[in-house]
Amino acid sequence: MASRPVLRTARVLLPATPSRLFSTTAPTTSTTTSSSSSSFSSSSSPTSPSSISQPKGDGQQPPKSTKGRKPLTPEQRTMLSRALRVNQAGELAATLIYTAQTPLVVSREPHLRPLMQHMYDQEEGHLRTFNELIHRHRVRPTALYPLWQVLATGLGWTTAMLGREAAMACTEAVETEIGGHYNGQIRDLLAMVEGWEREGYEVGEEFRSLIETLRKTRDEELEHLDHAVEHDARKAEPHWLLTGIIRLGCRGAIWVSERV
Repeated sequence: MASRPVLRTARVLLPATPSRLFSTTAPTTSTTTSSSSSSFSSSSSPTSPSSISQPKGDGQQPPKSTKGRKPLTPEQRTMLSRALRVNQAGELAATLIYTAQTPLVVSREPHLRPLMQHMYDQEEGHLRTFNELIHRHRVRPTALYPLWQVLATGLGWTTAMLGREAAMACTEAVETEIGGHYNGQIRDLLAMVEGWEREGYEVGEEFRSLIETLRKTRDEELEHLDHAVEHDARKAEPHWLLTGIIRLGCRGAIWVSERV
């Protein structure tokens, strides 16, 4: 697969007005809309999130609420902004890994072109999604873009040079960590929703949409893991060492990107 342009996420412009996803103040009613607003902070700076509302569980309608939407705690706002920041950084890294791997892998095994294209296209879609979310909710992107760009490109190129099995082992290792990472975020958000509903508070549709976005992204990442295993990821030598190093690097990158 020929490499494709990657979105330039480091230059995301912050919106002039906050969105309605992250809430710090009690909702207010308006004569122009039937739903109450719910934002992080209407006066937040460009380095902090400005907004989250609240997910629908398996097609069931949430209970009627008489309390409106509960303001987020500072800890909840921090968790949500970190989640969007690290997710965007991770999806950028994924597109760069595939961009570096694809020419080398496909030149030796042309039959893998459709698979590499498919996985790249899905990662590019995830990146567009999180670009839009951090822009809408005024979340500061990670300051370490230049470092992650170099490391992701280097990882993709190096594993592709080692052969198809190593390139697929790279995908297996990365997606194992990312799948668990998204699962953790989903569990945290569902716990928030359960608490709000138990207390009789409204859960906003935008918050529900965020959880569904994370579920869809997680499922597609785990699909990539399955593809990698099907294409001999575990035949890479030494598999345990290669995947262990990559997984450790992923955990470190996640921890740092959440905070910096």
